[in-house]
Amino acid sequence: MDSHAYFLRVQGASDVTVAAIAEGKLQDASLSLAERALLEYAKLITESASRSTYEDVQRLREAGWTENQISEAVYVIAIFAFFNRIADAFGVPSQNYLQTGKLTP
Repeated sequence: MDSHAYFLRVQGASDVTVAAIAEGKLQDASLSLAERALLEYAKLITESASRSTYEDVQRLREAGWTENQISEAVYVIAIFAFFNRIADAFGVPSQNYLQTGKLTP
């Protein structure tokens, strides 16, 4: 989680937005409607991909995401879920990127 928050900050997100997303409080984050819709969909398919419906994907289309962008998002979400589970399984500790402000100790 720490590394994702670090990169979000590097991409220009405010501390408030980073904290809100980390706590799952998307309504408190400074996000566009499209970004919020995509993060809600990411949560859905991370927690239970089999619950994804046509209507869920249609909400992304209506928020402005293209078919290619939705597909790319699903691939990225799935790959990160894979890597996160491996890191968790091997007990990889947090690197404290947010505290140190850098990628290497």
